Amino acid sequence: MNFTLKQIAEIVGGKITGNENLTVVSINTLQDAAENELSFFGNPKYEHFLKTTKAAAILVPENTNISQYEGKTFILVKDPQVAYGKILNILNDIKLSKIKVFISPKAVIEETVKLGKNVSIGHNVVIEENTEIGDNTKILANVFIGQNVKIGKNCLIYPNVTIREDTIIGDDCILNPGVVLGGDGFGFVSEGDKVIKKPQLGYVELGNNVEIGANTTVDRAALPSSKTYIGDNTKIDNLVMIAHNVHIGKNSTIVSQVGIAGSTTVGNHVTLAGQVGIVGHLNIGDNVMIGAQSGITNDIPAGQVVAGEPYQPYRRYLQTKAIIKKLPEIYATVKDLEKKINDKENK
Repeated sequence: MNFTLKQIAEIVGGKITGNENLTVVSINTLQDAAENELSFFGNPKYEHFLKTTKAAAILVPENTNISQYEGKTFILVKDPQVAYGKILNILNDIKLSKIKVFISPKAVIEETVKLGKNVSIGHNVVIEENTEIGDNTKILANVFIGQNVKIGKNCLIYPNVTIREDTIIGDDCILNPGVVLGGDGFGFVSEGDKVIKKPQLGYVELGNNVEIGANTTVDRAALPSSKTYIGDNTKIDNLVMIAHNVHIGKNSTIVSQVGIAGSTTVGNHVTLAGQVGIVGHLNIGDNVMIGAQSGITNDIPAGQVVAGEPYQPYRRYLQTKAIIKKLPEIYATVKDLEKKINDKENK
């Protein structure tokens, strides 16, 4: 890394209180940072480490009372988490720049495939007919890409990803290991005592700057002209299941182990916390936030914050949780009152 604090401050838009010519080589937590590393403070839980950290400098909120930390060097920023993220992006760019731009002789690439400039293709990659891959995209080892796939510029596809036929991927997308795009949706119908498969003939489309976590699956749509869609800048965690014909808007965040059933629409700027389950054919409005482990069985209007199973407004959910903890005492009180009433009636 090797940046001076002056350079760091320029990158994150911060103000230095100390020697701007100090050099840092990496970024680390407050408790683990060495004397040549940068650190950050964004959670009050770790405030006590500000006095003991060995970090060369610390990213802190602009309103931090730094006078109590004598001998420490700070970079004052609006949001340490955002500043920290900018530094990590620089480190990541350095790491990715070390990926060799080459096409492995062990890759299988059909003659009709169109490759942009500076495309990297790793060992054992298979790319089938009529696929197009944009400039500067990196495809690492053991990736399968089916027929008629279109992948944009500057994408990063990690090992063991499967991209089935007809999938469309925008620019600047990241697919983490084990992602499956375009697998068959769960389409079956019963005929007497038999279960018959309904083939899934649609496709998957990702917008620009979408990231999908490890072992997440996005199913293809059911009908030939229909699609499962994920909008620009949406981020999806590991182990998420998105069913056929689901549409997800822009700038949404979907956390691990969420399951979204078929033909549900999720709006823009939506947050789905871990293990949320959403049944099919619903409409989740813009700017909705859904708490962890919630079960969603009805449409949710825009701007709502909900949680629970059955789901309810978030504040009411917290009240309900608090009451549930007291149920044994409440039950005991009710039984005692019943006994007193019965004793009185029997006299």
